[in-house]
Amino acid sequence: MIEETPKKSETSEVFNILTNPLYVSEIEKINDEYYYWDRVKYHVPKGLKPEDFWNAVKQSRIIGNKTYKFSACTFYYRETNRMQELLHNFDINFGGTLASSNILSNKNKQYYLLSSIMEEAIASSQMEGASTTRKVAKEMLRKQAKPKDKSQQMILNNYNTIRYLSEHKNDDLSPELLLEIHKQITEKTLDDSKDEGHFRTDNNIFVVNGITGEVAHNPPPYTVIKSTIKELCKFVNTESRSFVHPIIKAIILHFMISYLHPFVDGNGRTARSLFYWYMLKKGYWLTEYLSISRIIYKAKNQYEKAFLYTEHDDNDLGYFIHYNLKVLNQAFEELNKYLERKAKENAAILEYRIPGLNERQIQIVKICAEKATSMFTSKDLETRFNVSVKTIRSDLEGLVSAGLMETVALNKRLTGYTRSKNFESRLETFRGN
Repeated sequence: MIEETPKKSETSEVFNILTNPLYVSEIEKINDEYYYWDRVKYHVPKGLKPEDFWNAVKQSRIIGNKTYKFSACTFYYRETNRMQELLHNFDINFGGTLASSNILSNKNKQYYLLSSIMEEAIASSQMEGASTTRKVAKEMLRKQAKPKDKSQQMILNNYNTIRYLSEHKNDDLSPELLLEIHKQITEKTLDDSKDEGHFRTDNNIFVVNGITGEVAHNPPPYTVIKSTIKELCKFVNTESRSFVHPIIKAIILHFMISYLHPFVDGNGRTARSLFYWYMLKKGYWLTEYLSISRIIYKAKNQYEKAFLYTEHDDNDLGYFIHYNLKVLNQAFEELNKYLERKAKENAAILEYRIPGLNERQIQIVKICAEKATSMFTSKDLETRFNVSVKTIRSDLEGLVSAGLMETVALNKRLTGYTRSKNFESRLETFRGN
């Protein structure tokens, strides 16, 4: 579990450390990483007591902090130089219209959007125990197949909820919207279906460490849930005199739902969905293309520690804010790497460029060339390319007419498409032209 911090102290030695220019820069470095006591104690300047140095760090975070009060808790945080730097970068890259032309081409937006929503839905569910692999889960979503078990149902729920939130990004947060989100995200996955879309009505709930079995968090009593949710809605929907950056407000929303634990189950998925929703609401359109939960899932332990550090250090929310800003930054960097890789793949597709074929048809031809046994149905490709059945069927029939594909009757109602027997020769003919 988390190591407890030293007792608070405001001795003259602590004051001297806090005001000594020799130590100010060291304290700022630690604050930029928002280290907890278990890291600070290894960065103590020579000649100082670790406890005194820690208390100097604590005092620096308290000076100029921002404090917020809800029925369930009161918390504070210090906005560091590193936080401000990251927020500035996000403002430049995540919103507005200029960024869209630099990062994503209009031609590929729908394809990338669908892929990122799938990744987010899968990773967020895996964090809560869904055991289905990414490959199987993506196949289910692409084919719009019926979930085979609870894990697949969780992923489908997440996927549908993310799309729902995108459609309702202009709504204000309300208890009703929150309950609807929870209902959608937990459908057919709870022990009692009556808990779907309803706040818990008792205190028999604990957040337990999955490895040690120890209780990591005792949520506030159920009696403060409704009042806290109303306060949270007001905090999210209105602008106060004390400006709160929208991204930090989204992180606070994420934290408060997780901390309050207003539901019997599904709190984490609901909290992460609300973060996603608020980012879109405030114009950070690129959020739709980031798989934030996938980054968190890779190092879930760090995500959990960010919560625990906050609780164990007088509700200093700086730990959770700093962690989530780093995750956003990493997700953005991964998106850029992904797009660079796709750009190279698209360049390779040019090898299969044939006059008269659109981008979807060229990608289908490329798949057929690389995997001769590929079999497609309209439904498969409708989801893959995020277009209507009519559009993708027209694409496939066009490839049949070009002699590159042929139809196969799978049953009385379903038609499959595979590469034609003369695929190679037809391809060479087109290339020759």
